[in-house]
Amino acid sequence: MNAPEEHRDVTEHGLRRVLIVSAVMAAALMQTLDATITNVALPTIQGNLGASQDEGTWIVTAYTIAAIVVIPLTPWLQNRFGRRNYFVASIAGFTFASVVCGASDNLGVLIAARVVQGAFGGGLLATAQAILRDTFPPERLGTSQGIFALGAILGPALGPPLGGILVDNYAWNWVFDINVVPGLFSAIVLFALLKDPAQAHHGPVDFVGLLLLATGLGSLQYVLTEGELRDWFADSVIASMTALSAVSLTVFCYWELFRARAPMVDLRILGNRTVAAGSVLALALGAAIFGSTYTLPQFTQGLLGFTPTLSGALFILRAAPIMLATPFVVRLSGRIDARIFLGVGFCMIAAGSVLQARVTTSMTDFWTFAPGLILTGFGAAFLYVPLSIAVLGATTLSEGPKAGAFVNLATQLGGSISVAGLAVLLDRRETLYYQVLAGTQTAANAAVHQYLEHGSLAQLAQLVRSQAQILAYGDATMAIALLSFACIPLVLFMRKPKPHAAPVAVHA
Repeated sequence: MNAPEEHRDVTEHGLRRVLIVSAVMAAALMQTLDATITNVALPTIQGNLGASQDEGTWIVTAYTIAAIVVIPLTPWLQNRFGRRNYFVASIAGFTFASVVCGASDNLGVLIAARVVQGAFGGGLLATAQAILRDTFPPERLGTSQGIFALGAILGPALGPPLGGILVDNYAWNWVFDINVVPGLFSAIVLFALLKDPAQAHHGPVDFVGLLLLATGLGSLQYVLTEGELRDWFADSVIASMTALSAVSLTVFCYWELFRARAPMVDLRILGNRTVAAGSVLALALGAAIFGSTYTLPQFTQGLLGFTPTLSGALFILRAAPIMLATPFVVRLSGRIDARIFLGVGFCMIAAGSVLQARVTTSMTDFWTFAPGLILTGFGAAFLYVPLSIAVLGATTLSEGPKAGAFVNLATQLGGSISVAGLAVLLDRRETLYYQVLAGTQTAANAAVHQYLEHGSLAQLAQLVRSQAQILAYGDATMAIALLSFACIPLVLFMRKPKPHAAPVAVHA
């Protein structure tokens, strides 16, 4: 993909900047909130629409598949249609799809609307960061990155508590309807005020690359989401989709590198060592952040009996440190090597996950989770902005959006891979622990004999099952800690950022 050579100055000041930043952040928060707000509402939605748990998962899966396909196409779409037109159209489409989701009275309509919502929402986050970068002068790059980081990190953290409040006190439809006001505000303000840094570039469309990319990433996401439910490769559909994904992505790489006249995705940017290492770190970051978002509500609502509101409120304990630490990180980002922040950030997430794993018991209360969640919140704040700055220092103006697309895609795929891997780990470890614990529950065991004087065998079996599940959740959280520790050496592959790096966008 060849970017237009002209790049106009679109820096804003005063009230115009305030309005543009507010509208951009409202759009970014819509997208990041939607990634997690439906998680706590799923049981209620399934009950109201008469859907099974397996069918209900497609409410999340459909959105994720569509969004992941669009993310790497975002630089090309901005280039072809103009950044303002593309961004405003994405906001409008996302808002309209949200209205349809909220008004859905059957599962089929809801899933179809979620596909549309994901397709329009996929590029919101990446485009929002590019706009924020250009709205501020180059010397305030850290400020723009800090503002963006608040939306990128706080959205997934605030989604569960907000979803819990809406479900418990209103109706599940509101998890979608809340997008209407910020969507209208963003679309109107940005259509009126936003300027394009470059004119639209109407080149040939790489239809072959588009088809291969959509097929490869779409089938990969399907495998990650449905694999555990279908017993992985024992299921012919999963095996076929895995093969289709592998073949499509392999052919896509060959086509984009050697055959396409106007490649839709510039894969050569991965030849930059820092971009490649940054993408791997973003993959791990997505796995750590979205992994805990998946396991913690299941554990607290399923085994501890938390309400959706109380379970979601746990994530405020992680969001608060992010808000406190991000300005501090921005202020020091120009003085301290970004790689130091990255190393410390992964250490904090690992240590916080270890603390959380150690308190995963049947007696854990709300505030017992606080130390681990607060520490992981500080760790997340130490990762997002420095990761962007580290990649910024190794890319030129034209390379920035391309590198950013890969980092953003890696973050989303990291979350999907983490959820799939943790689902497998939970299932396998629960089975193992149940077999071990059940093997000790014999008539010769005095504790068993005493328990059966007041309880039944069925109750004993359920107690053993619950203990096995608790141990499995502890192992899942410890796996996130080990992944974070393993990422620390990868920081060394990042090049030291240049002191006066060009202000290009990187989408964390």
